Amino acid sequence: MLLALFLTALIGIEREARAKSAGVRTHTLVGFGAAVFVVVSKYGFADVLAADQVALDPSRIAAQAVSGVGFIGGGLIFVHRGVVRGLTTAATIWLAAAVGMACGAGLPVLAVTTTTTAAHYLITAGFPPLAQFLSR
Repeated sequence: MLLALFLTALIGIEREARAKSAGVRTHTLVGFGAAVFVVVSKYGFADVLAADQVALDPSRIAAQAVSGVGFIGGGLIFVHRGVVRGLTTAATIWLAAAVGMACGAGLPVLAVTTTTTAAHYLITAGFPPLAQFLSR
């Protein structure tokens, strides 16, 4: 849980530093909340599973968290005069949820490695200069 808190705060700090609509608080809350949902789905129903006739799929809660976070992200996207704003921030909210879910599922290496938190910094900091270079 602490790793989810820390990693998603790092993602939010980058968004906050760029004065985006969703910053450190939003990213941290989404990522930490996603971790809580995964922990609940993994361990929260042990008493129900004690009955021999009950089978649960813990991935269902995680799947619903992904859908719910997509809804939050959709609220961050605006189009004004043909210009789309908030799309990257919406994507980072979704990524923060994925990082939190990885932490909650007990996959800290996945949460830290280049597939998640480190890739966020590479994409948000490294890709804009690359895009400017390629557009020339």
